[in-house]
Amino acid sequence: MMKIRTRWVLILVVALALAGGLWRALAAKRQAAAQLTQTAEAHIDVREADVWRAREVALLQTLPITGTIKAVNFAAIKAKVVGEIKEILVREGDAVAMGQPLVRVDPVEFESRWQQAREQAESAKSQLEIAQRQFDTNQALVAQGFIAKVALENSLASLRGAQASYQAAQAGAAVARKALDDSLLRAPFAGVVASRLAQVGERVALDAKILELVDPGKLEVEVALSAADSVDVRVGQQATLRVEGRAQAIQARVKRVSPSAQAATRSVLAFLELPAQEGLRHGLFVEGSLELRRLQTLAVPLTAVRTDRPQLYVQWVQENQDPWRVAYAPVQLGPRGRLAGSESDEAWVAVQGVSAGQQILRGEVGGLREGLRVRAVTPAAAGAAGSASAASAAR
Repeated sequence: MMKIRTRWVLILVVALALAGGLWRALAAKRQAAAQLTQTAEAHIDVREADVWRAREVALLQTLPITGTIKAVNFAAIKAKVVGEIKEILVREGDAVAMGQPLVRVDPVEFESRWQQAREQAESAKSQLEIAQRQFDTNQALVAQGFIAKVALENSLASLRGAQASYQAAQAGAAVARKALDDSLLRAPFAGVVASRLAQVGERVALDAKILELVDPGKLEVEVALSAADSVDVRVGQQATLRVEGRAQAIQARVKRVSPSAQAATRSVLAFLELPAQEGLRHGLFVEGSLELRRLQTLAVPLTAVRTDRPQLYVQWVQENQDPWRVAYAPVQLGPRGRLAGSESDEAWVAVQGVSAGQQILRGEVGGLREGLRVRAVTPAAAGAAGSASAASAAR
């Protein structure tokens, strides 16, 4: 019996020893993990480029716009008569002068009509001359008392009828002449042929498009504005635009604003004058911003405003604490724009809820937990270590 008790006591002692060792190992592991987590979350490196000290700035309130470049002088050369195209004298890209012949429609039929109308006018003129001589003779005979006044009145009526017939014949000849002239289409202004929509030998209907002509020396941008945005747009306002495929920005000026809205879209058209510049083409798409007004206001970069909570907020650094820590500041947004005098297109926004002097963390830092420690470093010392600490802090 003593041996059995001793055996159980030894087993119990060994079990307790093993349990104690296991407990100490788990505790050490938890402590090491806590120390590792504390080390990983100890701080975040903040560089000078990562923060913006809030202050009042000159903010250009801008309106994002998109539009299409259009030539001020643009014409669709259409057929003025029905007929077969005999000759097209230009092709796409050809420069033409004002009045230069462009398209010739078969003129045979119109020449025949003109000849017929001209002969009819000559015949009516001869009849008018005969009626005029008859009237003059009768007038002299009535004065001498050889014939009655009735004969004079009849000759006067014949004269007036001949005059009307001659005028009608002249009008018909003018119409026939115009049709003949319209068989040859000419350039209404100096420009460049943009497109060719018909070929030689085709029979074209009245008002069928044959060519399109543009004047590349006078270009403007047509912009469609919403009803709300159009209220702030005025003639003379400046705009910065970028043409698709080109990195260089171009400056434009609001030249005209339509006084009425489009019936289909309820949008208001504005037209921006473009300076003469090589490479601009009719029909190119542009986008940019229109300067509405200049404000002196407290603003932050738009990327610094966080939207991952119901209430918009910015992250800022509490410098009055030791160590510095990340804090949240709920904000209300105001007008948006870009910094006056800056060539950057970065968007800025006026905010309420932030005081001048607060160090606002830019959006490039990412989302951080409130209360996270912050360590200020110089740009040279930040390097990869700063970005690595930011990534671990975000986790």
